[in-house]
Amino acid sequence: MAEFRLETDRLILREWRAGDVDPFMQALDTPDVMRWLGGSQPRSHYADLQQSMARMEADIGHCFWIMESRADGAILGFCGPRRGRHPGTPIYGEVELGWRLSASHWGQGLAREAAQAAIDWCWANLPDRRVIAYTVPGNSASWGLMQRLGMARQAALDFDHPYFAPGHPLCRHIVYALDRPD
Repeated sequence: MAEFRLETDRLILREWRAGDVDPFMQALDTPDVMRWLGGSQPRSHYADLQQSMARMEADIGHCFWIMESRADGAILGFCGPRRGRHPGTPIYGEVELGWRLSASHWGQGLAREAAQAAIDWCWANLPDRRVIAYTVPGNSASWGLMQRLGMARQAALDFDHPYFAPGHPLCRHIVYALDRPD
């Protein structure tokens, strides 16, 4: 089977490879990037992430793909769709659009470029009627991007993230959704 590859003007979205763990961690395990994600993580977290994404790509044909610069091949982050993984929450089984971008590349429209390409891929390849995305209320950059992508707030889908204890500042998550165009 051919490796997945989706190109935009400035980016390549592709499958994860075993060699991605260290450059991904180096680019993204920073205080700025991890502020809303629970803080710095050990290498084992990123190795597990790589294996999980590779398995997801093999099993269902999509995941949070690696985001590379077309100019120099540098790993900038990830972006793509996966299935909502938290049983008992309103987002379980939904097509979840996620992204993470190196802080040194913020403010250049790269996350939006990648997210729009991923949304277009979803409409062309998946039958779902909507795509969702979520973040914590304090992460205005993330929910601001959701709004710029045309997503609308869906308060009825908000949930407490099972990875954080009740009352933890990162426990509550807000959800946005984008309906399939007619």
